[in-house]
Amino acid sequence: MPYVNIRIAGTLSREQKRQIAAEITDTLERVALKPKSYTYIAFDELPYENWAIAGQLLDES
Repeated sequence: MPYVNIRIAGTLSREQKRQIAAEITDTLERVALKPKSYTYIAFDELPYENWAIAGQLLDES
């Protein structure tokens, strides 16, 4: 059973999440031969202040 965890800085709209979930599920079905009903996807949306790149918090750039 595929479990996909998507962590992203900021937020996504409901429609963006729906589209991402559909496309990832379709890809796993097509490439990995996993039935759609087996795929679980979780979205973790984190504030920009909780992410850093190259030592700098994203909300400071």
